[in-house]
Amino acid sequence: MAGKVVLITGAAGGIGAAIAGAVAAAGGRVIAGYNSSRERARALCDRLPGDGHRAEATPVLDSVALATLAAKLQQEIGRLDILVNNAGMTRVVPHDDLDQLDDELIDSIFATNFRGAFACARAFRPLLESAGNGLIVNISSVAATTAVGSNIAYCASKAAMNSMTRSLARALAPRIRVVAVAPGWVDGDYARRADPQYLQQQIDKTPLARLAAAADVADAVIALASRLTFTTGSVIPVDGGRPLL
Repeated sequence: MAGKVVLITGAAGGIGAAIAGAVAAAGGRVIAGYNSSRERARALCDRLPGDGHRAEATPVLDSVALATLAAKLQQEIGRLDILVNNAGMTRVVPHDDLDQLDDELIDSIFATNFRGAFACARAFRPLLESAGNGLIVNISSVAATTAVGSNIAYCASKAAMNSMTRSLARALAPRIRVVAVAPGWVDGDYARRADPQYLQQQIDKTPLARLAAAADVADAVIALASRLTFTTGSVIPVDGGRPLL
């Protein structure tokens, strides 16, 4: 990862921060993308090992702002090697409560989880192509496969992300690889807000008998960047075997 420049959207959250830490520890330069968490993103950059890390506003719902950021990175850094589409949103809605899953929430979930990831790929494509071996990693979810998750729209949005991953991998090859990483429940702030009994049920249904750690997701990203370099269009599970039970 030495010398590589990596933009991570939603970098201030648990998974994003873990990926940033792993990239920096491996010698990469982190662009910590944020929407509203500017101070958290700046604090993250301050504690990362190495030099050249910076926080940048990366509002995935604003294509004009993304294009402006791409131009800024081109002028000031001159390269981007890896884009990690980590920004996402959801809200817990029981799957049988169709009325609570209203149109506004559905649109918000798809706008962030699907359209936002596509908009980032579109905006940063020229920089990634210039790298010659660019990589886009989409942070998906096991919910795309199991259809078990915070709500029906969230599951569907991650399934859409997986399909987009395959389509983009075909469209952007050979200069850019596109891969999705699909974790199960990740031990972090979101999981800690869940009902403990429900969370234990999910652990009991996971063959490896634990939640994923944010570091597990980060390890998958690093492996794709540094070792699994002949992989594209794939969905890499980081779910402890959750679909097996």
